[in-house]
Amino acid sequence: MSSSAAPYAHPIRVAMVEDQGGLRESLEKTLTGVPGIICVASCANAEQAIDELPLLQPQVVLMDINLPGMSGVECVRHLVDRIPGVLVVMLTVFDNTEAIFNSLKSGACGYLHKPVRGRELVAAIREVAAGGSPMSARIARMVVQTFSHPTVAPIPAQAAEVSLTDREQAVLDLVLEGFPYKQIADRLELSVYTVNFHIRNIYGKLQVHSRSEAVAKLRKG
Repeated sequence: MSSSAAPYAHPIRVAMVEDQGGLRESLEKTLTGVPGIICVASCANAEQAIDELPLLQPQVVLMDINLPGMSGVECVRHLVDRIPGVLVVMLTVFDNTEAIFNSLKSGACGYLHKPVRGRELVAAIREVAAGGSPMSARIARMVVQTFSHPTVAPIPAQAAEVSLTDREQAVLDLVLEGFPYKQIADRLELSVYTVNFHIRNIYGKLQVHSRSEAVAKLRKG
């Protein structure tokens, strides 16, 4: 009796933010009954997600990028500030390089191109929960092509005349490079909670509220 007993003692708590009712129900149905995954919320817009998800503390959020009202990109910024260690995977039908990078800079950890097959969706949830950054092949190719033509490197925090500790500077350098919080934690051998703590201190010193604002301020100098 045994090998099959409770293989997932702590199922991955998943929430989704999708404005299309039919697709939202389809995604929820796809996850229903999947071993090791539990869907804790299904939101129709960013405003609902910001209101409800911090109370539910999902580990993984599936986020449509093109939402009515507040965009999915902006919603990511709010959620990563309110839910320590949350992992966001973006879903989109658009091949928009700027939107992809804005999402990743805001704190998203993965990016999937719609339509997403059930098997691909489940695999992406498990991959991101295990510390990976799932991306559809089409999206990954766009990212690689963009990095093959690099832009100007981020300006260090000292240029903005702020006083950061060595640890805060190390965290900020990785934030500016676009690393998700989980990868920053792994690289610096910290917990995601500690990374969030440092980032809040950094944003306070820079007087900004998001990664994109920090980048804009430091580039402005």
